[in-house]
Amino acid sequence: MKDHEYTDSHKKKLHPDNHHHPKEENSHSPGHKHREHEEHTVHENHLAHGEHDQKEHKEHDHHHAMMADFKKRFIVSMIVTVPVFFLSEMVQELFGLHFLSFQGDMYVLFILSSFVFFYGGYPFFMGLIDEFKIRQPGMMTLVAVAITTAYIYSVGVTFGLMGMTFYLELVTLIDIMLLGHWIEMRSVMGASRALQELATLLPKNAHNIHDDGTVEDVPLENLKLEDLVLVKPGEKVPADGIIEDGQSYITESLLTGESEPVLRKEGDEIIGGSINGTGSLKVTVKKVGKDSFISQVVALVQEAQESKSSTQDLANRSAFWLTIIALSGGVITLLVWLGVFGHDLAFALERSVTVMVTTCPHALGLAIPLVVAVSTSISAKNGVLIRDRQSFENMKDIQAVIFDKTGTLTEGKFGVTDVISFKKDTFSEDEVLKYAASVEKESEHPIAQGIVKSTHVTYKTKDFQSSPGEGVQATVEDHEVKVVSPAYIEREKIKINSSKLADVEKQPKTLIYVIIDGKAAGVIALADVIRPESKLTVNKLQKQGIRCMMLTGDNEDVARWVAEEIDLDEYFYRILPQEKAHKVHQVQDKGLKVVMVGDGVNDAPALAQADVGIAIGAGTDVAMESADIVLVKSNPEDIVNIMELTKATYSKMKQNLLWATGYNAFAIPLAAGLLYGWGFLLSPAMGAILMSLSTVIVAFNAQLLRIKK
Repeated sequence: MKDHEYTDSHKKKLHPDNHHHPKEENSHSPGHKHREHEEHTVHENHLAHGEHDQKEHKEHDHHHAMMADFKKRFIVSMIVTVPVFFLSEMVQELFGLHFLSFQGDMYVLFILSSFVFFYGGYPFFMGLIDEFKIRQPGMMTLVAVAITTAYIYSVGVTFGLMGMTFYLELVTLIDIMLLGHWIEMRSVMGASRALQELATLLPKNAHNIHDDGTVEDVPLENLKLEDLVLVKPGEKVPADGIIEDGQSYITESLLTGESEPVLRKEGDEIIGGSINGTGSLKVTVKKVGKDSFISQVVALVQEAQESKSSTQDLANRSAFWLTIIALSGGVITLLVWLGVFGHDLAFALERSVTVMVTTCPHALGLAIPLVVAVSTSISAKNGVLIRDRQSFENMKDIQAVIFDKTGTLTEGKFGVTDVISFKKDTFSEDEVLKYAASVEKESEHPIAQGIVKSTHVTYKTKDFQSSPGEGVQATVEDHEVKVVSPAYIEREKIKINSSKLADVEKQPKTLIYVIIDGKAAGVIALADVIRPESKLTVNKLQKQGIRCMMLTGDNEDVARWVAEEIDLDEYFYRILPQEKAHKVHQVQDKGLKVVMVGDGVNDAPALAQADVGIAIGAGTDVAMESADIVLVKSNPEDIVNIMELTKATYSKMKQNLLWATGYNAFAIPLAAGLLYGWGFLLSPAMGAILMSLSTVIVAFNAQLLRIKK
């Protein structure tokens, strides 16, 4: 992977090196200064952002058009191949279908095959030109040379040259190569859509408040600096700004990694794309265009993506050498039979063409795409979507896995982790939770919702009251129940003796006390719930010698608690999106091949920077589009399964390439007539059969991957 360079402006935005190795003390006192805002005209910002989006859109359309073109040419060519198959002399001899022959059938074969040659072969001719422009002949060159040689020779035979035609070999080769490229395009399609998805995080319109107090819905691009906008409950915030009036709990987890909704009030900054809770807000726009938070994430994702090195495909490297061998072998065969052994032109030409056709990589063309198709199918059935083949293959060499915390190692939901009853003889832990949930179901506070979702049973309530800063209370089953904060307990000087409570208080959890009939009945602890699979995943990876790390936007206490719970090797806390990509880069600088696993917008740059980016499927489209692999089931344990599958897949790829190239090493000398002196001559038909057999073996070997899994 290429070094990922950062500008000074990026470095200024980074925190101190906020990371920690479990069981080590950290003396850092993390802080952060917001980057100074530089004034830009709205028009310039909008143009720059628009041009970038337009470029991404064109790239996506180009990839989609290429895939559609290969598919269309393959289907049309396959349809025309059917009559070519039944009109071929070799097929009629083999299956006793002589009744299908008729006067002039050779010319029908010529017309049908000519159509497939020019229509189906067009992408390979264009590919040949492109490869010669960059002086790197590969698969396209080899295919173009083989089909052109077979076509010209077959046309010569059709119109009087002694020999046999290669029309069937010609059309089937084109069909198989079109199929292989179509499969390959499908396996990598969509990688360029990451940046487009970011735009969907912002609403299309904003409620602009005019000086006279009237509200007008305007397109987002029409917003100007210092505009005042209204953000209604449940809506996305249209732009970065400052809250002028109102307060609400804002969900920023997909943007900043903060695991629970954050209370934002007058004077606080607010990020465009975050989701407003139940309050109504008036916000003054402070950043638009390329200065906005999301636009900066766009730039970081693009920078990280462009820094990835593109490793040349194994099959293309093999194809390059096969091209040299095929061209050299064909010419040498022709010259040797003509000049050395003195045979006539028809015989020498037939030997030369047989070499070219035999060398042509039916098997090589499918060696990689078939294995990819099978492994993709296997992974999809197991909830894993492979989006980038090269990165999937790289999984076998991974040395470190960096997890995002919120939504990846944790569920990203504020939930109950502990319930302690102070009076078990009167109220069990289950009853304490039910009483609390019964009261809290009347509240819309995120903590209240976390308690309510933790139980399926609640009781009827009456006389519900809410006291800001204290808690809520109601009558439940003839009991006066209060659900209050620790501040209330301290103010009322309620004494509680519980060893379990002392242990929970040491952890970075939110504590809610339940008071029934004036006495403390229990306490409920809430936190971002750790996925049950997380610790098992980490343990399995560590057994394979892979270091497991975590990045989070949360504070050090929360980060330490999660790291200790699941035995992580290292963790980094209070990390902003800019820093996440930089942290991945720092780990790579240690010489480690890195997997990044995340689910939010804040993870997109890091996913793109990593050697392999894995997105949790329950996260945002942006994270999934920036990733190479998507875990549809949102189960971290699937990472271990991917590593096992990628090793098996790579093994099959090597076996197929070895067979495809080994077959050529064996067949080419026979096709050239090496054993002619011993009475054995490989006919073009036999060469075609060997070529087909090679393809069948490669296809069968790829299917064996299913048996392994």
